[in-house]
Amino acid sequence: MKKLLATVLALAVIGLALPSTGQAEVKLTYSNFFPPTNHQSILAEAWCKEVEKRTGGKVVVDYYPGGTLTKAKQCYDGVVEGMSDIGLSCLAYSRGRFPVMAAVDLPLGYQNAAQATATANAVYEKFKPEELADVEPMYFNGHGPGLLFTVGKPVQALADMEGQKIRATGNSAKLVKALGGTPVAKPMPENYQLLQKGVVDGSMHPIESNKSFKLGEVCKYGTDSFDVAYTTVFFIVMNKAKWASIDPESQKIIREINKEWADKHAAAWDEADAEGRQFFMDQGGKIVTLSAEESAAWAKAARPVLDDYIAETDAKGLDGKAILEFTQSTLK
Repeated sequence: MKKLLATVLALAVIGLALPSTGQAEVKLTYSNFFPPTNHQSILAEAWCKEVEKRTGGKVVVDYYPGGTLTKAKQCYDGVVEGMSDIGLSCLAYSRGRFPVMAAVDLPLGYQNAAQATATANAVYEKFKPEELADVEPMYFNGHGPGLLFTVGKPVQALADMEGQKIRATGNSAKLVKALGGTPVAKPMPENYQLLQKGVVDGSMHPIESNKSFKLGEVCKYGTDSFDVAYTTVFFIVMNKAKWASIDPESQKIIREINKEWADKHAAAWDEADAEGRQFFMDQGGKIVTLSAEESAAWAKAARPVLDDYIAETDAKGLDGKAILEFTQSTLK
């Protein structure tokens, strides 16, 4: 009897040590370069909690904001290599690597972040580009319209851009050059001092940056050049092996959450833009609205940026014209 009891107890201990079939908890890490208090970071952390809640604890995500796990430029490769299981950053940090998705970043005339976010996700779903085959994309989002802000004088016409040194990077730098200005490629964190010290005459940036980076304190004029407004695509991707380790039911739940969160990110960007514009005006900033004729002239001047995209994408064996036309039609 004692031997039988000992056997039963031993089997019970072994049973407790083994995971229950199909119910094993998957633990993931999430890397994000935004600081914890940023609206995009708050949403990313909320996504982690929502995944755990809706999967009933089958999937648990540890969140690492502020670049504590991988820096912004390392984030994508960090996911591929398993340094983090999930990552949020922007595709532009690896310029030239994502030619299909790069179409969304062009100065196509964005009015809000909802447009930008819907367009980014539509382009991915339409083309399922090979450039993202080494990860499992969750969803994408894009900030609101990137516009021109200046310090010394208002820019009311293309002629006013001549000789203006404008802090801009990537596609926005190409736009500045096309409009007649001189782009100065410096990272956003350096922007405030560049403007304050007069190293640059202005900046191309999202409206929300007037508050989040305090640029509204040093910029005095804003040009509502919406017909050539650009965006920046942010990705949320997962390591492929980690995604495969999640049970199908939980995968389905995560997909549903992703659709909801893309909209939440867009709404947060648009709300931040409203706050950024108000902050800019509260500092005494003045907004210049281009006439219809002037807006058309800006769009015409920016056209070479789009043509260059087509040529560069065609050179990589892709149909740049088809990608661009789909992107524009989705935006409209």
